[in-house]
Amino acid sequence: MLGPRRFGALRDGLPGISANILTRRLEDLEAAGILAREAAPGMARVQMYRLTEAGFDLWPVIRALCRWGAGQPGHDPRLFISPTALMLSLRAMCARDRAVAQVVAIAAAGEEFVIHTAPGQFRVARGTAEAAGLRFAGSTNALAAALYGPMPLAETARGLIGFEGDLAQGQAFVDLFALRPGG
Repeated sequence: MLGPRRFGALRDGLPGISANILTRRLEDLEAAGILAREAAPGMARVQMYRLTEAGFDLWPVIRALCRWGAGQPGHDPRLFISPTALMLSLRAMCARDRAVAQVVAIAAAGEEFVIHTAPGQFRVARGTAEAAGLRFAGSTNALAAALYGPMPLAETARGLIGFEGDLAQGQAFVDLFALRPGG
């Protein structure tokens, strides 16, 4: 949902899955019309996987599953989360009605993302943002802990994660997210 990915990048985000099982799942998703394979730009022999329009149409289902899963008693936010999964989680759990217009950069585990918020809106994409007013950096799990609380940003920015920008605006951004829907 954040652009085409190589097989290795998909596997890195799914620790414990074997190459054979991932290959079968990707083949099934391709056969169902949810994924498409394409050559990487400038590298015809390197295959990438991207969502089709039908795949993008699944976002409401994925959002509902994310919100449902976060509310389950067995949910353990300390478990591994990939950078892409964190961005999709933030997208699913954001209180868009409280968002203000801003650009936020997040660097997690060697990957960079740009988030654009505005009242009622939350967009995330891979890439860098020179004009970002807020910048967060750190391991994916540290960023998840900082963004989902319960510690104030002023505390998590003192060693758990890197933060640049206005602290009050940063805290307002963090306050957009809650692991428990409505809370």
